[in-house]
Amino acid sequence: MIDTLRFITCGSVDDGKSTLIGRLLFDTKNILDDQLVALEKDSRKYGTQGEDLDLALLVDGLHAEREQGITIDVAYRFFSTEHRHFIVADTPGHEQYTRNMATGASTADLAVILIDARKGVLTQTCRHSRIVSMMGIKHIVLAINKMDLVNYDEIKVNSILDIYKNFAQELKFTSIYAIPMSALTGENISEKSVLMPWYNGVSLLKHLSTINPHDVIDNTNFIMPVQWVNRPNSDFRGICGRIASGKVDTGETVSIHPSGIEATIKSIYNGFDQVKSAALNDSITLTFDKEIDIGRGDFISSSAESIESANQFSSKFIWLSSDTFIPGKSYILKLACKEVTAVITKIKYREDINSGMHLTANKLELNDIATIEFRTSESIAFKPYLVNKRLGSFILIDKVSFETVGVGMINFALRRSQNIYKQKLEISKSTRANLKNQTPKCIWLTGHSGSGKSTIANLLEKQLYLSGRHTYILDGDNIRLGLNKDLGFTETDRIENIRRVAEVAKLMTDAGLIVIVSFISPFKNERKMARNLFSKKEFIEVFVDTPIEECERRDVKGLYAKARSGQLKNFTGIDSLYERPISPEVHLITKTSDPTSCVDQILKAMENS
Repeated sequence: MIDTLRFITCGSVDDGKSTLIGRLLFDTKNILDDQLVALEKDSRKYGTQGEDLDLALLVDGLHAEREQGITIDVAYRFFSTEHRHFIVADTPGHEQYTRNMATGASTADLAVILIDARKGVLTQTCRHSRIVSMMGIKHIVLAINKMDLVNYDEIKVNSILDIYKNFAQELKFTSIYAIPMSALTGENISEKSVLMPWYNGVSLLKHLSTINPHDVIDNTNFIMPVQWVNRPNSDFRGICGRIASGKVDTGETVSIHPSGIEATIKSIYNGFDQVKSAALNDSITLTFDKEIDIGRGDFISSSAESIESANQFSSKFIWLSSDTFIPGKSYILKLACKEVTAVITKIKYREDINSGMHLTANKLELNDIATIEFRTSESIAFKPYLVNKRLGSFILIDKVSFETVGVGMINFALRRSQNIYKQKLEISKSTRANLKNQTPKCIWLTGHSGSGKSTIANLLEKQLYLSGRHTYILDGDNIRLGLNKDLGFTETDRIENIRRVAEVAKLMTDAGLIVIVSFISPFKNERKMARNLFSKKEFIEVFVDTPIEECERRDVKGLYAKARSGQLKNFTGIDSLYERPISPEVHLITKTSDPTSCVDQILKAMENS
């Protein structure tokens, strides 16, 4: 069976990456006749003189790329020889598009780093080398290109190689194979060049066809992130995902994370076919011997010990936004199929691109590489990046713009998140609830300031009290007078405000109470974080939907007036975002419902849950 090598071409602007890939496609006869005709036409259109072909145009597919003569997006190309299949990612050299280069490196086995023989090692050469090292790529081909423009000078090559190897010592690459070449004329690309008799190595294609870039890692334990719960009808419930580690067999007992539930695999489907087993990278559907609570973002593994869970981490990190990064802001973190809220708590140091020195930093600019510490809103399952790329890499997403602003590779969980163990108590939640003769609930009221949350919460508690229920109200203002008096109203502090309240509400339901939470809670990810602390029927989200104009008209506390005058910053609805709930259990439209009927709607939802 012929294997596949995935590699990336990278380096500085105009070092010849696209031309090199075009040459490989051309020399291996992986160009169709109609593509060749189009290439001849485009070569004349974009300025190539005479009969020569501009091979870069085979890869630079975007109109803007062709006009500017640079690569902007990641272009994937496929070609084959009798020895191996290849998937190559042509990535941009321009500093502005470093995020696209990091994307290409994330799935590559090997990196071809191009250097213009006239210019030598540049800053972007160093940056790309550091990024491919961070991404776990251990094998480098140093393609010293445009040798035809330096008269195939051996001294020039030796000088570049010495400088690069000295720079790359700390990056701990397994191999650095230097090849002097000319992508334009084809020297040392598919065949050994006669113009550089002093070069004792093989051609690029020969090296790519024979190298084994796959380092041995622990891949014995089965791990699969859950991507989708498939319910085509009432008789079938399948758990879909792609295997990230190991293999799995029908009849095997597996663990679900983070719940810790164990179940036995009843059947495995690969597409529509039922199979006995499945292996690494297979996309499969599993069914189990019993109904289990599982959803997108959970993990299935061969044992509880085969994958770690934590909520505080150390990580390598690349900042990809043009906006300056300052620790403390909250982002959406996505690892495999899991999405949680995350806050970068500390920049341990920033790396100097050229020297690798660790520099003190309290902020990050575009393309800065750093080691950071971060905290997630809930524990997430993971593997260190060097053990498993898919289970150890994450992206950060801005909550407002949904721009990907950073990419990270987890080094390890911080010990303070690992050395805490949940104490088992002899009196359980159900025992406490039975003593009170009620079912614990968390009724979470969200809406703008002045929407009527507190009024409805008070009426609801009176009704529950009269019916003999044990309750407590967690009100936003009251909590800020005590537990959360150390928090301000920045986005970060507001997120921490909700996190603390959600944890207190969780403790109160464990005590068997019906707890009513009345908080603006403007961000959907924080409300999701709160929901995830509770069982499915225990949490009831109530959206108190009142037009902002009506809230402002009431303005009982005078807050809107202060916000309008600039005296009160980060006020929800004025200069801070409110993300409306998409599918709350109860949607109260206060324009058409009085407080009493709103309470009746909540009581009905409680009875039905």
